[in-house]
Amino acid sequence: MDYIVRATAADSQIRAFAATTKDIVEKARSFHNTSPVATAALGRLLTAGAMMGAMMKGEKDLLTLQIQGNGPIGGITVTADAKANVKGYVRNPQVMIHANEKGKLDVGGAVGIGVLSVIKDLGMKEPYIGQCELKTGEIGDDLTYYFAVSEQVPSSVGLGVLMERDNTVRQAGGFIIQLMPYTSEEVIAKLEQKLASVTSVTSMLDAGMTPEQILEELLGEFGLEINETIPTQYRCDCSRERIERALISIGKKDLQEMIDDGETIEVDCHFCDKKYQVTVDELKELLKRSSR
Repeated sequence: MDYIVRATAADSQIRAFAATTKDIVEKARSFHNTSPVATAALGRLLTAGAMMGAMMKGEKDLLTLQIQGNGPIGGITVTADAKANVKGYVRNPQVMIHANEKGKLDVGGAVGIGVLSVIKDLGMKEPYIGQCELKTGEIGDDLTYYFAVSEQVPSSVGLGVLMERDNTVRQAGGFIIQLMPYTSEEVIAKLEQKLASVTSVTSMLDAGMTPEQILEELLGEFGLEINETIPTQYRCDCSRERIERALISIGKKDLQEMIDDGETIEVDCHFCDKKYQVTVDELKELLKRSSR
């Protein structure tokens, strides 16, 4: 069962999240039939999305993470809500590239250089959009940079996905550690030293460590306090009604062209690959409902 823990340390000078997301990433892999490197890239962003979703205050707040790089994966999109429900897809799920010089899946090479966008719909007139350049394409480093540049919150983001030999997901998870504005120099120096000495999140996951154990490893000496446990899951909320709304939104001209083709169309959901058939008669009904 996937879950996130939210914690504080050093008398609330540090806030932290850690997650285990094996089921989420395996569900995404099975929906999209992703290659190992695409599974790792999407899995890292889904893990980050779940934790960042859990950071949001409003019940109806929505978060979208988008990576657009010049690598062969083409781009990754993940959305999350405040209850840590996540979904996502990659543009080229079948991408295959050689392992990097450490013999690991080369997520950075698959993503390439480009832009990370964080879009938060907080119920205001306009959504908040933060953007930064991709530093490495490895996703954890890029989000660390995003938090520092766009939100002015010094952070450390670790994300990992481990694959089995049969290309199913063995382990997935990660952490986000953030410093509050009033954190003392002493705590900052000690934490930087600690993070520098820690092996990768993947090796912690490989050792079977839980989110609580990961935070204990990272922040145990800072007086770690676990505040709550939040369930997280891959959840697609597509429906026939949403598909119809999307078709209406494309406008009368395009709908009329589909009707003139005289054939049932098939609309695929990007997030779960569910297929919806829409007949010519149904398209005519949607045309009547279309106002433009």
